[in-house]
Amino acid sequence: MTTTSRVWKLGADVDTDVLAPGIYMKNGIDVIAQHCLESLRPDFAAGVRPGDVLVAGPNFGIGSSREQAAGALVHLGVRAVVAPSFSGLFFRNAFNLGLLLLTCAEAEQLQEGDAVTLVSAGVQRADGSVLPCQPIPDFLMDMVHAGGLMNVLKQRSQGTHHA
Repeated sequence: MTTTSRVWKLGADVDTDVLAPGIYMKNGIDVIAQHCLESLRPDFAAGVRPGDVLVAGPNFGIGSSREQAAGALVHLGVRAVVAPSFSGLFFRNAFNLGLLLLTCAEAEQLQEGDAVTLVSAGVQRADGSVLPCQPIPDFLMDMVHAGGLMNVLKQRSQGTHHA
């Protein structure tokens, strides 16, 4: 089943403090998520819908290594983040939490509100054209499908008990 997603467009250098503001870090992920991106997009946390896609410029997720930055996006139901490049720490945290990141050199061609479909080759626009993205290794896709690394490990441990 292919699902169409709505694009939320951001610029370059979106840092983890904008995704998970430090002032709210003493709270749980439900509170942190309510403030996700509020300094850039005050409408985001209240307006994002499960299955929506974030599109950004280069260096998405720079800054501190807080995993709550990816966790807030997962909590809000974001299907994927599409950008030309990501911080290495954010990249690892996102996949560990089950958030799909698509590295797409042409990501910035997508516009706010575009309807897109995520396909194996990249991001398909409403007109049928596809913006190519870097392939994602199977083990990372397994984490996305399972909802994160902890779920993959639970599945593996349950599988070994049944053998």
